[in-house]
Amino acid sequence: MFRNVSSRRIIILFLNIIGLLLGTGVYAFFWMREFYPTVSRFTRTIKYTMNGHILTILLYFVLLYFFTSTYGGFRVGYLKAVDVMISQFLSVLFVNLLTYVQHSLIYSWLMQSGPYWIMLAIQTVIIILWTLLSDAVYHKIYPPRELLLVHGERPFDEIAEKFESRRDKFIIRDRIGMEGGPEAVCEKIRKGNFRNVILWDIPTADRNRIFKYCYGESIRVYLMPKIPDVLIKGSETLHLFDTPLLLTREHALTIEQRLAKRLLDIALSSLLIVITSPLMLLTALAVKLTSRGPVLYKQVRCTAGGKEFRILKFRSMRIDAEKDGVARLASKHDDRITAVGKVIRPVRIDELPQLFNIFIGDMSFIGPRPERPEIIREYLKDMPEFAFRMKMKAGLAGYAQIYGKYNTSPYDKLKLDLTYIENYSIWLDIKLVLLTLKILLKPESTEGVDKDQTTAARKRT
Repeated sequence: MFRNVSSRRIIILFLNIIGLLLGTGVYAFFWMREFYPTVSRFTRTIKYTMNGHILTILLYFVLLYFFTSTYGGFRVGYLKAVDVMISQFLSVLFVNLLTYVQHSLIYSWLMQSGPYWIMLAIQTVIIILWTLLSDAVYHKIYPPRELLLVHGERPFDEIAEKFESRRDKFIIRDRIGMEGGPEAVCEKIRKGNFRNVILWDIPTADRNRIFKYCYGESIRVYLMPKIPDVLIKGSETLHLFDTPLLLTREHALTIEQRLAKRLLDIALSSLLIVITSPLMLLTALAVKLTSRGPVLYKQVRCTAGGKEFRILKFRSMRIDAEKDGVARLASKHDDRITAVGKVIRPVRIDELPQLFNIFIGDMSFIGPRPERPEIIREYLKDMPEFAFRMKMKAGLAGYAQIYGKYNTSPYDKLKLDLTYIENYSIWLDIKLVLLTLKILLKPESTEGVDKDQTTAARKRT
């Protein structure tokens, strides 16, 4: 019954539509019973026809669709159930906030917030129940895919571990190295009747041969991209002749993109400095009263073109955290972190002073995270491509922070940063700004590195 891919996708689409309609239905009920009567009673000039009510409810539906799509709330099965719940909750929260502002403007004063909180509570319960049901249906019609892992000479434990963490979607049934060449791999795929293959860190020529075979046999391939793959993926397609031509530009951003990005940075940083100033004052006071040393931590970091600047943070570690002069990332259960630091680091409050770095132009709101000069030199020894990420101004948050974790390997972070640089648009910046709020609710995004995890990457080709 569920073997037809189109049928399964229609079922998931149907569930997503049901979720949107349920959330909108709750709003429609409160609009007709609470919000509209309040507005019309006190303004005496607001008289909606049925078309007016439909348009108001439709606007809510469109906004809910936009935010849910942006936050990934439709990606049932692809994301873990808790991630879908967080995405759905943030979407409803933002739409309800915008709706409250809209109603208050019509009302010419702040609306009573009680009904909005009740509406949010009901929608949250629906989100939890809908996600659990949708996730169960997804895994019923999409059982875990059995995979063949094709690897090279380098250790493959890391990628096997990543797929192992999602056993709800993947099961590595077998693996094979490249000792026998691409012919042996293709034979293994054919004899084992594998319909899903992972190509992990193998020579490009061999990878291309296996990839073409899989494509010809309609076999699904999970490919770990190398740096050139990421750069090519972001290239522009030209049609100047009778053959496709790919263009990668020498500059990361055009002058128009740089201007739009700078205007967005000024607007966002100004607004957030005003909004978060009370929180920054309270944090500064807490740091000063609970540990010896300055409130702000200033450190030399590098931005576009390797230019150095002093980044600002609220101090979350002891003042002798690097008394031996060796730069190192924070580790799990790091005893250098202060009591206040344990509170402000997971929710990124320690990063708030960087809004001033953004305002004066040292940083951008979105971009590759700035690294220390000594750490950059260490990375460049084994990973020369690390210099590519400095084609763009450093950022408060970036692709690698949103789609990776604090302890994601430097090589994988580099690929994420280059994906951002090569696919830049102002809309992508706006989307990543919205997604930045989501990662504050995910503790793994600030998880420290393991003691045996290297902070510099092994050489890759």
